[in-house]
Amino acid sequence: MKSFTYEKVSTPEEAATSALQRQGSKFIAGGTNLLDLMKLEIESPAHLIDVNGLALDTIELTPEGGLRIGALVRNTDLAADMRVRRDYAVLARALLAGASGQLRNQATTAGNLLQRTRCPYFYDTNQPCNKRQPGSGCAALEGYSRQNAVVGGSDACIATHPSDMAVAMRLLDAVVETVSPDGRVRAIPIAGFYRMPGTPHIETVLNPGELIVAVVLPAPLGGRHIYRKVRDRASYAFALVSVAAIVLPDGSGRISLGGVAHQPWRNAAADSALADGTQPVYENLFSDAHPTPANQFKLTLARRTIASVLSEGRGNS
Repeated sequence: MKSFTYEKVSTPEEAATSALQRQGSKFIAGGTNLLDLMKLEIESPAHLIDVNGLALDTIELTPEGGLRIGALVRNTDLAADMRVRRDYAVLARALLAGASGQLRNQATTAGNLLQRTRCPYFYDTNQPCNKRQPGSGCAALEGYSRQNAVVGGSDACIATHPSDMAVAMRLLDAVVETVSPDGRVRAIPIAGFYRMPGTPHIETVLNPGELIVAVVLPAPLGGRHIYRKVRDRASYAFALVSVAAIVLPDGSGRISLGGVAHQPWRNAAADSALADGTQPVYENLFSDAHPTPANQFKLTLARRTIASVLSEGRGNS
């Protein structure tokens, strides 16, 4: 691990200003992803800004009947909140499907959204990876790609986003609230939060110094909430395919997928087709799929998982 400087801050504006002024800065809270990347010298921040002292660890009702989740709310606490378990059960289930209990005790809401891919070539500094070293190439395109994206990728990157929580947040139409160094507050719909992988090293629309302060959920939808994660082993494994769905009594609803793209994968056409059965939902989600020979199986796995989830949503299992 390379040397770095460290500071603690007392306000979000102070954190954002410091990050803008000090080149190579990174915010740190739980550190469950960043510290691993630093040990492997995949990331080598020159300066760490500890935001754990900020008052961003509460969950509050909004005037519209939703929830405002502070950026520092730990994953364990979010999954255990009675309002989340009652009104946003898909979120609680997604959180409990991720990592281990010890990691969930440390991991934060903002950090979960910003965690980086687990593509093996991103982690192997001897291999080319545009996400780690822009312009070096993507070894996964012709290499081991079992875990990688089957849709939404590019010639520059086929990595997937690893977060379970983000898949549920996308399903719920969450909004990411941020603060900039000049004190300006921004509300970013999660549908537009992640960038397409044309420039893989720039993963979100956050500006330099911009700090996530909260994630806001709209008023609850009701219906059946389901999160199904298919993985190589029962725990502490990232999704090959995950499906989050809300199915309403009339058969309509919404659906989003993880493990198949560079971000949680959802589109309006698939949501509109939910009451029509598995095949139209699948076709709308994967109409532009470009799997590799090594991960072609994900398409069949996704279709079968969607079918199982929709059957459960209709009360057939």
